[in-house]
Amino acid sequence: MKFGFVLPNNWGVADPTLVVDLAVEAEERGIDSVWVNHHILNIGYIADRLDDRPYYDALTVLTFVAARTSSVKLGTSVLVLPYLHPMALAKSLATIDQLSGGRLIAGLGVGGLAEENEALGVIFDGRGPWSDEFIEVMQALWSAGPASYRGEHFAMDALVASPKPVDELEVWIGGGGGAARRRAARFGKGWHPLANLRGFASTVPPMLEALHEAGRTRADLVIAPRVDVSELTDQAAVHDWIEAGADQLIVNVGSADPGELRSGLAHVAELVAGFSD
Repeated sequence: MKFGFVLPNNWGVADPTLVVDLAVEAEERGIDSVWVNHHILNIGYIADRLDDRPYYDALTVLTFVAARTSSVKLGTSVLVLPYLHPMALAKSLATIDQLSGGRLIAGLGVGGLAEENEALGVIFDGRGPWSDEFIEVMQALWSAGPASYRGEHFAMDALVASPKPVDELEVWIGGGGGAARRRAARFGKGWHPLANLRGFASTVPPMLEALHEAGRTRADLVIAPRVDVSELTDQAAVHDWIEAGADQLIVNVGSADPGELRSGLAHVAELVAGFSD
């Protein structure tokens, strides 16, 4: 069992260096991966939580983390594709992957905060098929040679994007609904739903069915739910998630308090140690 730790770039932490320091501490404590969150505006439920406190940019934070660490994997939980552009994002992700020595995991999702899409002037209705094309464009750009693509939303002819990722870049798909499961089955090296144990357990069988329908096997997909630290009271609780189908657990503390964050990180490190004994 591997464990990841969600960094609090989305919790209004006054000093952003704390966010990066937590990633360094996570690596030192043997945690396998660290993850950043993605929104652009303090709007909707983000504004309810933060008011005008900072929500730090996901990829900027991850770049700083890459520079301060050497082995921990670097993930996005998750990038909201309608806020971005596939050509620009493909270059940014490939660059971070190169700078980090191939440590990047690209967690991707379609989002669900309609107010933010409206404020940004980007697609909301129909964002699922649009995002599927977005992923196909990036995968074409990451492949060897010039990239061409023809879709309903995107088109390109023999375009060259460089750098490429170090190896095939891991794409994890966020979301627990049927469309997200089908997207994970089609594109994902990993599936990264946000769920409690009961909800997660109920969605694993249809995820495996979607994987089978896509002509893939269970071994082709890492199942790594994002879990609140309160769900992982001890080793027995972790085993419950394993029995439900989890390969990894990406643990979120959900606080801006440095003491609570470090306590949560220490707890995750204890869980890691328990599975290493």
